[in-house]
Amino acid sequence: MAELKLLHMYPNLLDLYGDSGNVEILKYRCALRGIDLKVSRHIIGDRDTDFEGMDIIYLGGGADLEQQMLAEDLLSCADGIKAAYEKGSFLLMICGGYQLLGQYYLDSNGEKIKGLGLFDYYTVASTDKRKRCIGNIVIEADIGGEPYKVIGFENHGGQTKAVKTPFGRVLAGNGNEFSSSTEGYMEKNVVATYLHGPLLSKNPKLSDHIISYCMTRQTGEEFTPSAVNDKLEEECREVLLERLLGEK
Repeated sequence: MAELKLLHMYPNLLDLYGDSGNVEILKYRCALRGIDLKVSRHIIGDRDTDFEGMDIIYLGGGADLEQQMLAEDLLSCADGIKAAYEKGSFLLMICGGYQLLGQYYLDSNGEKIKGLGLFDYYTVASTDKRKRCIGNIVIEADIGGEPYKVIGFENHGGQTKAVKTPFGRVLAGNGNEFSSSTEGYMEKNVVATYLHGPLLSKNPKLSDHIISYCMTRQTGEEFTPSAVNDKLEEECREVLLERLLGEK
């Protein structure tokens, strides 16, 4: 049986809105293709984490308090995460995880949390704590060379700026900033986004894109995931897209 390795970082802290469900979705969709997804964890204080040996590194979302709690430990992992990223490991980051891999996060109280600095973007929170980007959101992203509508839920006061390569174009919702035209950050082996949900349950094509990338990287041969029965998922997507975009 083929095998992939996923590192779930701070699962005890970064799990807003069911974000850990993304790991379960990846594990399930891998199993449908005869792939065993081995999941390991990194929590505060771990010192022997094998970042470079991972196919996927995952960070979920967390509020300001959780981000402050783990910031120092995350900085101690900088070399390992950077090395994994440069070797092609796939990074999937949601909300707080997205913010923390940038230059810094300035929270609503004016406290500056230093980010990993892996990417150029930075985040500044609104000083009005009642003013947030919140609600359902749809973006159009390039997934495997084709446009795909990605559906999720956003709830963030942070405004992420200086994003050079966004994840997608906003069709409904806010995005990186209030009423922004773009959302998230994307590279060949990176998806960083404010979309909760969990993200991958609503967007099976994105799940399979990650699996395809990782298997292709591992084997050196183009991997196309076998078709599976996504009838329920697609019916749910149709309902949401009609509700949010008026599509039928």
